[in-house]
Amino acid sequence: MRFKSLSQLQRPVAQEIILDSLPQEIPMTSYARSKAFKINELVGAIHHSSYEWYGYTLARRDNPELIIDIGLPKNEQNVLEYTSIDPEKIAAFQETLAADRFINGWIHSHGELEFHAFSAIDEQNHLTVLDYVTALSKKPIAKKEILIKDLTLLVADRFAEPDLAQGSVSLITDVPVAQARILETIYGGFSYGIVIGDEGWHQQQIYYKRRAILSGQTTVSHQNAEIVLVDNGQSLTPVELAALAGEVKEKINPITYKLEKLEIL
Repeated sequence: MRFKSLSQLQRPVAQEIILDSLPQEIPMTSYARSKAFKINELVGAIHHSSYEWYGYTLARRDNPELIIDIGLPKNEQNVLEYTSIDPEKIAAFQETLAADRFINGWIHSHGELEFHAFSAIDEQNHLTVLDYVTALSKKPIAKKEILIKDLTLLVADRFAEPDLAQGSVSLITDVPVAQARILETIYGGFSYGIVIGDEGWHQQQIYYKRRAILSGQTTVSHQNAEIVLVDNGQSLTPVELAALAGEVKEKINPITYKLEKLEIL
């Protein structure tokens, strides 16, 4: 077989029509940011050492991109080096929230560690949270063409079973058509991941998940992102601080013995 030009060897590009976007930055109220670092302070003050802890970033369902609060679940065990979460813990905490509140990511502390980045276990936690969050909040973000090499067009009530053996995909219509294109919906979702330290530093990433409804093609990606602070005029009141101290005392559970399996940084 001879080709007139190299362009004939190129695969056709599937058209994609963008319908909606996912966040590229992390909007966060100053209240939520202050609360995260206050938890860090309280962990050190109440438990007399710096421990990793984890919580969830919370949003309203009608504005899922804006972090408005930090939720502190029961941490089963807090150590100096690592923390881990699982889907059951996320679901259990979501059930405790008000109906208009929604988990849109997770946050944890590296305490006084000098490792100012996400670890391998953190990445596993990212994916766990991403799966949970996107299952509840995915939305159509694009229509993408499905390229079919041998599409067979048939008319209802005018074809026989042997006709179905032709082509790789059969499309049956109620009227004759000369050509057809199939565009599948791409659903997308996101979740935030934030790590903070006792010295006031923070790093953050956004994880994305795209899933095609017909082909089932699923892609996961992530990128570093900046926090965009939003001043909503809210601050921690003395009553809230006292309640938060009580939560830290109750929900943070330090263990001081050395575990056999430590996080590989």
